[in-house]
Amino acid sequence: MRRPGGDAVTVRRAALRLGLQAGAGALAVVLLVLVTVAVTLVRDTRAQEDALLASAADQADDVGDPPAGTWIVLRTGREVAATPGLPAGLPLTDSLDRVAAGGPAEDTAATVAGRDVRVRTQVRPGHPGTIVQAVLDASPGEARLASLLRAVTIAALAGLLVVVAAGSWVARRAVAPLEATLALQRRFVADAGHELRTPVTLLSTRAQLLRRAARRDAPGDVTAAADALVADAEHLATILDDLLLTADPGAGAPAGPVDLAEVVAAVAASAAPAAAAAGVELVVDAPSAAVVPGAETGLRRAITAVVDNAVRHAASRVALTVTPGRGSVTVEVRDDGPGIDAELLPRLFERFATAGGVRPDGRRGYGIGLALVSEVVARHGGTVEAHNPPGGGAAFAIVVPAGAPTRSRRARRSG
Repeated sequence: MRRPGGDAVTVRRAALRLGLQAGAGALAVVLLVLVTVAVTLVRDTRAQEDALLASAADQADDVGDPPAGTWIVLRTGREVAATPGLPAGLPLTDSLDRVAAGGPAEDTAATVAGRDVRVRTQVRPGHPGTIVQAVLDASPGEARLASLLRAVTIAALAGLLVVVAAGSWVARRAVAPLEATLALQRRFVADAGHELRTPVTLLSTRAQLLRRAARRDAPGDVTAAADALVADAEHLATILDDLLLTADPGAGAPAGPVDLAEVVAAVAASAAPAAAAAGVELVVDAPSAAVVPGAETGLRRAITAVVDNAVRHAASRVALTVTPGRGSVTVEVRDDGPGIDAELLPRLFERFATAGGVRPDGRRGYGIGLALVSEVVARHGGTVEAHNPPGGGAAFAIVVPAGAPTRSRRARRSG
């Protein structure tokens, strides 16, 4: 069974992220509703209890007929009368003493005999010598409040599950066209690469025949040109293989030690004829070895695209520098041309960003080359940056980590 490709996994992860984001938003709304409902219910319950206590205390004529769920205590001097069945631990004598001593009315919440009670102690209206203490059994109200909160919480959680499920479904529907587009793109690349293999194979074969004939009869410079033609044809064949591997979601990308110093030297040698024809000098400064893990074909394509871009825009000179660092290798390509348009710089590595019709050399620009550079470098866990250095011209820096390649880091641009 073929494993899903990177694009399919990315699309599924995007759908999952959208679903999780919808769930997080719904959770925030649910929590806000729960807090609001809880605060409202608690406040209303307390207000009703306060109103009942105040009414019982104000209208207490005797202790024998209090409102349902309440008890009345009347204290005149040292004589105390209480409603039958008053829970043990009541009345609150300290509150009675303080109010009798001229203190203000007191509202107290307490737990006595396993019951939650609310107690209001005040002077009996119209009877200054009598202190009344109204006691409310708050347990039934607390039970109703807990039941209401539990019901609201269950309803909110059920709503949350529905929202998450709906969000996941909508997210999946939303990314379905993207998944189809990526599949179509892979199919196109695979078809185009397959159709090009035959003419490229014929080109390579004819180049080898030409080199064989040149070695017998042609001068040395023709033989060297034939050797370069064979190398370029073989490189084109490896590019097609790389494209076919990229289009195959079940194939693993080839990875191994790649010496970027050798790659830069090979790219410079391949670009030398075009640079010479444009009157541009190629200068290479590379150490003996600068090894990174990765796919040599992809890295060579990326560096070739940057060098080709520099040669086309240079006035007279392009410098290629390879610098090994701590845990990475940097390949810098700098030209002495007019530099990069400041408006274009932030989106330089986007597809079609630099497409501007026919170039001065007669070739049409499609604005894809630097975007492919960004993608190749990102697949190797590296970064690519572009800026206009103070001395003029343009500079590109490709940084590839010396550790294991990853797909998590993306290309960056700087200005």
